[in-house]
Amino acid sequence: MTRLILVSGKGGVGKSSLAAGLALAHQRAGARVLGIDVAGTGGLAAHLGLTRLEFKPVEVKPGLDALTVDRAKALIEYLQVQVGLPGLATLGPAARFFDALASTAPGVREVVTLGKVIWEVLQRRYDIVVGDCPPTGQVTGLLRAPRTVAELVPAGRIRHQADLMSEVLDSSEQSELVLVTLPEELPTLETEETLEVLAKEKLIGSTMVVTNRVLPPLDTESKGTGVVAEAASMHRSLYRRQQQWLQRLPPRKTFPYLFGLLTESEVAARLSDEWGE
Repeated sequence: MTRLILVSGKGGVGKSSLAAGLALAHQRAGARVLGIDVAGTGGLAAHLGLTRLEFKPVEVKPGLDALTVDRAKALIEYLQVQVGLPGLATLGPAARFFDALASTAPGVREVVTLGKVIWEVLQRRYDIVVGDCPPTGQVTGLLRAPRTVAELVPAGRIRHQADLMSEVLDSSEQSELVLVTLPEELPTLETEETLEVLAKEKLIGSTMVVTNRVLPPLDTESKGTGVVAEAASMHRSLYRRQQQWLQRLPPRKTFPYLFGLLTESEVAARLSDEWGE
């Protein structure tokens, strides 16, 4: 059984770097891993040290492949594989009709995007599929899409595929959503709201909250005045404030604030070490 791990969070919390780090950690542990840029933002590629990703998997390193979801290509693949319409090599008249439908009908655009992810899971070519998903404001709609389509389509192949996607998402053994937050007010509140929706609607098998950019405590007290003393005072103040937010939304795992000038791939590599621990 291929395990699906989706990563989301409020914009700017570092979800792409943590998704890349998670994929690298599983690859280093010996798993066959596929990373998917579900949102198509390019963030996953940068953190894996690539300039771009394609719709077909490319090898990042032995045991780790990655791809991005291109909605037009995902639609063609969905119509070919899931719906059973052969001969759609390009976005021709039939596919353009479905593309227009996907842009207007509730849940269709999301189910095409999510369908690519679930299809890769069902192929069982990988042990782990890690998805760098849209932010929390959009991820609930993405997870809700199979049920929305199932309500619109009473029977047939599309309904069957929607039910199959829901089956994968509903399994606590197979699917997990990692919610990335920061020990700050707005990310914490948005994560709490997302958790309430997930619990109420039961959109995915299991969830995990992780908090990024957590400051360490200072080992020593800085005395006197000057720039160093001011920096130490600010550090302690921010640390106390972060601890308050950490108590409000206890994470299963925390990741440190990474000081210094680091490239995106260096950040992902450092975070992969934290995942490994």
